[in-house]
Amino acid sequence: MTAREIKKDVFYVGAQDWDRELFDELIPLAEGTSYNSYFVKGKAKNLLIDTVDPAKTEVLVENLKNLGVNRIDYIVSQHAEQDHSGSIPKILELYPQAKVVTNVKCKEFLKSLLLIDESKFIIVDDGTELSLGDKTLKFILTPWVHWPETMSTYLKEDKILFTCDFFGSHVASSELFVGDNTARALEGAKRYYAEIMMPFRAPIKSNLKKIEGLEVELIAPSHGQIYDKPELIVEAYRRWTSDAVQNKVTIVYLSMHGSTVKMVERLIDDLVKMNIVVEPFNVVKMDVGKLAISLVDSATVVIATPTMLVGVHPDVAYAAYLFNALRPKTKFISIINTYSWGGQAIDQLKEILSSVKAEIIDPVSINGYPKDQDLNAIDELSEKIFMKHKKAGIV
Repeated sequence: MTAREIKKDVFYVGAQDWDRELFDELIPLAEGTSYNSYFVKGKAKNLLIDTVDPAKTEVLVENLKNLGVNRIDYIVSQHAEQDHSGSIPKILELYPQAKVVTNVKCKEFLKSLLLIDESKFIIVDDGTELSLGDKTLKFILTPWVHWPETMSTYLKEDKILFTCDFFGSHVASSELFVGDNTARALEGAKRYYAEIMMPFRAPIKSNLKKIEGLEVELIAPSHGQIYDKPELIVEAYRRWTSDAVQNKVTIVYLSMHGSTVKMVERLIDDLVKMNIVVEPFNVVKMDVGKLAISLVDSATVVIATPTMLVGVHPDVAYAAYLFNALRPKTKFISIINTYSWGGQAIDQLKEILSSVKAEIIDPVSINGYPKDQDLNAIDELSEKIFMKHKKAGIV
């Protein structure tokens, strides 16, 4: 996408990646993604905030060329991951006078990942300010959104907060600003939060407090659109990182011969009758991102698996591993297991879920195809879930 001015002498010079379908070889990208880079023209100095993925380096270079940029004094690297830093070597080659402005941890990562020479760095700390003559940047360390070295940059005179992955979303769009299309923006941002940021809920809360006192007119992340109504995304992050959960059950399941799905269907019917929202995910067909979104605010998660090779089905184990890695604020967990001659599926799942701090409701285990007493056991599980939700004050 062509360079565009977002405020006087502040330009978007990044790239849209319309065709990218997978991120980190794991995350499906329903709407592609963007790598946002920003050029700030000062009276005395010029500065670039973040670069782009190496696959889009030429787009960044062309945008700078079209703006007539013949000098860059500083390249701010807010995060060392290559989708933001990967074009720094090329920019240093084209603008050899430029210095990379970053924090100590990020410097070490950049030296390791991109082999940038020690002499090219200027180190900043939390609260350090940098003047471009008529524009002043303040650096704010915001670690663990989502790496330990991440930071944000506040352009004081223009009231723009550049946040890199913080408040980002995987969306490619010709519309630079969110504008009135808030529903789409929040859907993409929640997906991004769920897939990438959710394990870091506690540090995100701290980082939200760090930016509270800033007067912000634009939030400009390094993925997705720019928020011209900053409170929209800030309030959403406050909700998502809070301890509050919804009267909702997420069910993750797989069925080989019909026994497990029979139990799941009974559970869904029971919970719906109790006015509990149910979101089931067949792991064979599911979108990992949609499961992650469901986990953001679900009070209860039920994992249902047949027994395979004496243990949990590998595809269910994969989903359970992701659940454990994402560490949602789930309050309750239960397990449904079907088997033929025995196994350790329930014990294996409990072990996989060791990082999830949730109360385990007694699992249901059945032999063969569900009989009346087995369906009754599901009814009892449904009642237990309802009572747990009621006691927690979410019904």
